[in-house]
Amino acid sequence: MGNFSDRGVKQSIDWKLVISYLLLIIIGWVNIYASIHSSEPSSIFDFNFRSGKQFVWILTALALALLILFAINPRFWESSAIPLYLFVLVLLVVVIFVSKDVKGSHSWFEFGPVKFQPAEISKITTSLLLATFMSQTNYRITRLKDFMMTALIIAIPMLVILAESETGSALVYVGFLFVMYREGFSGWWIFSIIAAILLFILTLTASPYVSLLTLLGLIAISGAIGSGQIDHLFWINLGSLLLMSLLPLILRKTVAPESFLAGIKPMYILLGVCVIAIVSLLIKGYRDRKRHLSLSALGLIAGIALVFSTDFIFNNILQDHQRKRIEVLLGMKEDPSGVGYNVNQSMIAIGSGGFKGKGFLGGTQTTFGFVPEQSTDFIFCTVGEEWGFIGCLVVILLYVFMIWRIVVDAEKSREAFTRIYGYCVASCIFMHLFINIGMTIGLMPVIGIPLPLLSYGGSSLWAFTVLIFIFIALYRQEKKYY
Repeated sequence: MGNFSDRGVKQSIDWKLVISYLLLIIIGWVNIYASIHSSEPSSIFDFNFRSGKQFVWILTALALALLILFAINPRFWESSAIPLYLFVLVLLVVVIFVSKDVKGSHSWFEFGPVKFQPAEISKITTSLLLATFMSQTNYRITRLKDFMMTALIIAIPMLVILAESETGSALVYVGFLFVMYREGFSGWWIFSIIAAILLFILTLTASPYVSLLTLLGLIAISGAIGSGQIDHLFWINLGSLLLMSLLPLILRKTVAPESFLAGIKPMYILLGVCVIAIVSLLIKGYRDRKRHLSLSALGLIAGIALVFSTDFIFNNILQDHQRKRIEVLLGMKEDPSGVGYNVNQSMIAIGSGGFKGKGFLGGTQTTFGFVPEQSTDFIFCTVGEEWGFIGCLVVILLYVFMIWRIVVDAEKSREAFTRIYGYCVASCIFMHLFINIGMTIGLMPVIGIPLPLLSYGGSSLWAFTVLIFIFIALYRQEKKYY
């Protein structure tokens, strides 16, 4: 190797990342046993129950990790990214037609006692192809051709997974926006997505009128930030817009009921204000050659379209069980014995754990099986009840540490492929963590998504093991030599 020397296993592998992985799978295994021990398995190793089966999955996952680290050439993953992506994409399509209906979802292959979900593996192949494409020397995400190709790589498996009715797995793909942002994608797109979600929720829970008021405020603020000037003129413009928007409500309170003005619907006046704002922004943007003003006008048009299409999307595009979960989550309906039962029981379990928890196998909600799916999607409430706030904090900090180590290693990497793949891994783990814990504590709708490395299941454990250890192997390849 000339001036290069082999640094060996001890120095080339990020052992802190490996240890955090091992701790999480052990914590998951112990809590899976706690969640089903009321069924009286003879021990945690009883292969007739989920704790024993998970032990087998853990051993096979560790074998996979060793295979990836020491037997497979790390260069294989980049050279095989396209065929692997296409192969898994075929599996995603085929499973829709050959799988059984499981709670409205068609996403599992079954081979006797073994079940396999290709949606879990698709996160790996999508990450590999993204890293391969985005690491090309002439790649620029600001170029339309490159952006469209990147979007297609993400959108195709995401849409197929949505067709399987696996909303939770599809939402994970939104996390790839963080990868795109790291590689030069505008943060305004992320802001736009958050704003769209906010407008959707406000339209459902308040009214289109409130949503349009909010939209005007967001457009004014984003326009000012885009111009780099938040001065007194900005506040005058914002105040004028909001006062004009509130004019219909003021008229209703101040003019006589029989007056012509009192008969004008507030929404019509507000829409008139929006039209004036759009025309003004387009004219001023074109005249002064200020791109951010034209974009603000387009944002306002898109926002208005979203507000008035929310009702159609909610009632005609979303499925019945998805509508019910959103209605319960947003407080539009109370259903403690129906779709809200899982979340209600989960929050009771976590709340009853207090600061220190009830102790191992001491949780009553857990012992008597009040929380459905407690060893899979709701494993976090077992941690909350038996180990309390301290246990929850330890688990979350382990995840944060793992994500932090991956990002740090990715930034240290000299190769763009390793860096981009590392950010893909961190984004997938973060999205699973955010959605699952948010779902468990009632901040997200129940959409069925496992907690990485903790939830019961071979597909999930294998997928996250492969996802993480490919990155460890890629980073090791760089660290192996001085």
